Amino acid sequence: MSVLRTHQVAPDEPLIELSHVARRFTKKLDRSRSLQDIFIRLFRRRGPSSDDFWPLRDLSLTVNPGDCIGVIGPNGSGKSTLLKLITGILPPTHGDVIVRGRVSSLLELGAGFHADLSGRENIYLNGSIYGLSRAEMSKRLDQIIDYAGLGDFIDTPVKHYSSGMYVRLGFAVAIHTDPDLLLVDEVLAVGDVAFQNRCMESIYRFRRQGGTLLLVSHDLSTIQSLCNRALWIDDGLVAAEGAPADVVMAYKQHMAELEESQNEAMPREGVGDGQRWGTRELEITAVELCSASDQPRTTFNTGEPLTIRLHYRCAQPVEHPVFGFGISHQNGVHIFGPNTKFAEIKIDQLRDSGVISYQIPELPLLEGQYVLSVAAVNDTDTVTYDYHDRAYNFRVAYSPLRAGYGMVQLHGTWQIENTPRPIAQLTRA
Repeated sequence: MSVLRTHQVAPDEPLIELSHVARRFTKKLDRSRSLQDIFIRLFRRRGPSSDDFWPLRDLSLTVNPGDCIGVIGPNGSGKSTLLKLITGILPPTHGDVIVRGRVSSLLELGAGFHADLSGRENIYLNGSIYGLSRAEMSKRLDQIIDYAGLGDFIDTPVKHYSSGMYVRLGFAVAIHTDPDLLLVDEVLAVGDVAFQNRCMESIYRFRRQGGTLLLVSHDLSTIQSLCNRALWIDDGLVAAEGAPADVVMAYKQHMAELEESQNEAMPREGVGDGQRWGTRELEITAVELCSASDQPRTTFNTGEPLTIRLHYRCAQPVEHPVFGFGISHQNGVHIFGPNTKFAEIKIDQLRDSGVISYQIPELPLLEGQYVLSVAAVNDTDTVTYDYHDRAYNFRVAYSPLRAGYGMVQLHGTWQIENTPRPIAQLTRA
């Protein structure tokens, strides 16, 4: 294990070089060991302890000047541990760490602050941590205070600050210390919307000026729009590294498959009484969302076939029933609601049991969580036989076939004409 940190950066020299880095923590047991356990452990061969936890196992990474790398992965995968190793908060258990240049960071909320000192005093304290003199920080003081927007609170001990005030002050100091490398964790999500926008503007400006950034975030769209490289960490290892669009797509696909397998392993629950009502003369006994291979699933991709299959059973013959369903986004927005009557499909009479299906050749929904309602009513919509209200959740995963943003994909085409046409004026609503 070796660690080298220097403010000197030679031309064409990487700012960060990590080689086979690992970090181990020892879990604390809830119970104390017995004398017998201690005696046995004295004579046990040395080896991996069952009490050890490795957030990073074997990670190698090179960051060159001007890079903007987004670090993604599920909670507990080792992202924050990586940043702490780079800043020097944690030493590696194994491997080599080389960090060159001045590093500013915004990691854990309030990291580097002294609770009993005022905001002004903490500005000078953080400046010294970043290697700047008091005179250098005095030149930046007014800009930092104005950026943080703390007003008279700047001379109040930071232990009285809200989480948003902590973040504003921490980021204001970090962005005004002229770092060679800026490390930002998900902590920016704590601030209000206006400050988040200001932070992103500062980060984009930092990038345009040639600054180097390592950003940990669950906001995958920001990773794709801001970064030129992405790093996906999973269980302490690099699962993928490369172009942000490719890494994000691989990560989303993996998470969708993981969610699908977990959903398949979970027992299916019936529709609760609060979500279902009707006379049950005609009963919808099961609902399946099926893929092109006719297998029930809960995760689909934009553009692939989807079949919604309703199984029904009649307690007695039912005349002229109408089947329908509705798809809504998880935010409550209703997307679409077809039924057999709209389609001019007349069902004279149903007996016993059967299946009615609705086939979608190419699913137009874009990435997101959706919910399905299903219903069977009479022809005049005056009697509800069975209604399952928002009872079936499904997910649309990220797809490279996506052609835009929003909830649905329109199958339109672009056309460029060299000869301009007369402009038709639209009347404002």
